[in-house]
Amino acid sequence: MGAIITRVRADIDAQVDRLAGLRRIGIDEISYKKNHRYLTVVVDHDTGRLVWAAPGNDKATLAAFFELLGPDRCARITHVSADAAAWIAHTVAQYCPDAIRCADPFHVVVWATDALDKVRRQAWNTARRQPGGSSKDRRGRTASAGAAQTMKRARWALWKNPENLTDHQRHKLAWIAKTDSRLYRAYLLKEGLRHVFAVGGEAGKEALQRWLSWAARCRIPEFTKLARTTRSELAAIHATLDHGLSHALIESTNTKIRLLTRLAFGFKHPDALIALALLALGGYRPELPDRTHT
Repeated sequence: MGAIITRVRADIDAQVDRLAGLRRIGIDEISYKKNHRYLTVVVDHDTGRLVWAAPGNDKATLAAFFELLGPDRCARITHVSADAAAWIAHTVAQYCPDAIRCADPFHVVVWATDALDKVRRQAWNTARRQPGGSSKDRRGRTASAGAAQTMKRARWALWKNPENLTDHQRHKLAWIAKTDSRLYRAYLLKEGLRHVFAVGGEAGKEALQRWLSWAARCRIPEFTKLARTTRSELAAIHATLDHGLSHALIESTNTKIRLLTRLAFGFKHPDALIALALLALGGYRPELPDRTHT
């Protein structure tokens, strides 16, 4: 079956040029197998199609795409959305020096979420190491043990967007605001960075500048480090705020590829998986015999 799919994909590629007319592209990596096996995928933001994929997630893999594209078509690329991976940024700068690189808002907010979770784990460790004390709750736990348990179970309340919180999670946030000002400040910093991308444009840039100043003096090492990382990607983040180019399309594509990976479980080589993905998501379908198009 893998050989049939690969052959059909080759037949289609002999008739069409998947890379024609590319202007705005998204680049990402996706795991397709255990032991750190990855595919690099490229999508067309204007058509919504998957246009290219190959095994690997390094500069050489992505360079193969731009070599296939050729100098003339590389020069026509105007925007590239990607995360902050150095191998993507350096390769794009080499082959498309005039293209505007847009940082993915989702990945930037994930940086803040990861920093927040480190602060939450620190708060949990501090709470569980406190002396037992004499007060106990209904289950017989000491006050410090109860606080540690609440902190441990507050992960989703801290991670979720405020508009999606349940009443129980809102109560947890209110409890954190009263009992651990440092953790609650970290939560507000995460939400502040998310707000930057929610408003976008010049308002987003102004909000980002205020956020950088706040994060730099917040006295939470995880967020002062994040402020430095964000400053290093400032040009790409500003481009995202100006042009509104997100990674949503390529994340959707990756989700569909993960589903196809289940179907391709028995394939021995990733070429068959790539062929299956291009047939399903590339916009070109094989012509079936005795079928008329309507």
